[in-house]
Amino acid sequence: MYGTVQAEVRRVNRASDTGGCDDHPRRARRYDAAGTRSALLGAAALRFARYGYDGCSVRDIAKDAGVDAALVYRYFGSKEALFDAVSTSTGMFEPLRHLPLDEVSAWICDVVSTGPTEEEAPHPLLTKLRSSSREETVGRLREEITEVFSEGFARRLEGEDAELRAELMAAWLMGITLLRLAIRSPALAATPDDTLLRFLRAGIDPLLDAGCPGGGSEDG
Repeated sequence: MYGTVQAEVRRVNRASDTGGCDDHPRRARRYDAAGTRSALLGAAALRFARYGYDGCSVRDIAKDAGVDAALVYRYFGSKEALFDAVSTSTGMFEPLRHLPLDEVSAWICDVVSTGPTEEEAPHPLLTKLRSSSREETVGRLREEITEVFSEGFARRLEGEDAELRAELMAAWLMGITLLRLAIRSPALAATPDDTLLRFLRAGIDPLLDAGCPGGGSEDG
């Protein structure tokens, strides 16, 4: 899902350079069902990320996609359901279900090195934060972190404090991708991949190791 949204956001973003996401009407386009749904996902991802849930309307999203607003309800049922579809971040974490633990640090480095910038595709976490006035949005984010990290990934970790170690890894992953790809903080944005990987391993590998502090091994 997340990759599909990213691709469609790029398309909508290119279109926005010639009139999308503004106040000028756009000619309605002809899509098949899959194309209409994809166009709405891309337009919604941009709108929600830039203005938050309360800062855009179904009419705005449909106009950016070049379709009738009624199609939002046909394909998604509601504005809230459309928001949920574009703001979910669990898809990007799917490899954590099967990736060998000794490859996790390198995978995270690859994610933050090759992921789309904020200009190309909005960061899912940023989309949620810009809509944080909605209590259910924050609750959904908590549920996602719990499902993917506190429960799912923690089951793969040996030793004590597995849930805490899993959530700390989530903090590394979300924080670094947000700073490097969306906010583009200067040092992170400019750091070569090999240097970044070295520091990532220093911070993340101990969390994956059952013998890390609090992980259950004592030297006496």
